[in-house]
Amino acid sequence: MTLLNISNISKEGSEGLILNNISFAQKKFQKLVVAGETGSGKSTLLKVIAGLIQPDSGKVIFEGEEIAGPKDELVPGHSRIAYLSQHFELQKFLRVEQILEYANNLTPKEAASIFSVCRIDHLLNRKTDQLSGGEKQRIAIARLLIGKPALLLLDEPFTNLDMVLKGILKNVVDDIGRKLRISCIMVSHDPADTLAWADDILVLKEGRVIQHGSSKKIYYEPVNEYVAGLFGNYNRLTSRQQNTVGINHASTTRLVRPEEFRIRKSKVANRFHIAEVRFCGNLYELKVTYRQMTIWVATSSDNYKVGDRVEISLMGSRKI
Repeated sequence: MTLLNISNISKEGSEGLILNNISFAQKKFQKLVVAGETGSGKSTLLKVIAGLIQPDSGKVIFEGEEIAGPKDELVPGHSRIAYLSQHFELQKFLRVEQILEYANNLTPKEAASIFSVCRIDHLLNRKTDQLSGGEKQRIAIARLLIGKPALLLLDEPFTNLDMVLKGILKNVVDDIGRKLRISCIMVSHDPADTLAWADDILVLKEGRVIQHGSSKKIYYEPVNEYVAGLFGNYNRLTSRQQNTVGINHASTTRLVRPEEFRIRKSKVANRFHIAEVRFCGNLYELKVTYRQMTIWVATSSDNYKVGDRVEISLMGSRKI
């Protein structure tokens, strides 16, 4: 069932088009990430969906009805869509429970469920000036969820959080969809925050949709180097380079992730050798060179060192 339908949305700014003919659909309970470089139009798109910015053209259809922009509404926004900006604020010198009471029309049981999902049960008696950035953010999300939205829009929610707080917030976002059954769109630039979570990813560049698809398709089948670079390291192999290393009949440039290669040691003298080894925590990245060619290979094995001669092969391909 379609929850949201974006049709031909455009928005012009002082320096040109911010959004250029954007169209996509989101199913109910689908987890959607909007990705792209800074200035690609991600935040503007969220605000248009939320009814906070008036598009110059196009329509936002939510739950079968068109969302009015601020030109048509005295109070901009939609009661069933909650938007958390990067610059949210909480009232100062109030206790958390006071902030939440102002917006709370839920039963005690319903409110308790939201507080539990947001991991803020232990914070209700604290004042806002006694909270960390991550705690404030979870309270801001809880304040939005009290309104019973069907769609939650999160604009760069993991920015400026350390690994511990980021981990907590990731669990919160997971539970919002799984336990509270609320659909979510998230803007993020970090592949570690998006690939494992998203059902679908929409990639923007200069206000245009460059690619739209599943996390796996976006990661392993990027349409160009811009998309590839947003989601991690990659190797760019020209047709000549592919032919040189044994991928026969290659006619186009190919973008290959480091972990798509298999590697093993070789006794053949005129072969690839390891020029650099990088420890990356859960894997090693190896800089493998042959004549003027360089390929980065990822492996979980610690059995390689600089100078080793190796053979590499592409997954599902023959030995290089």
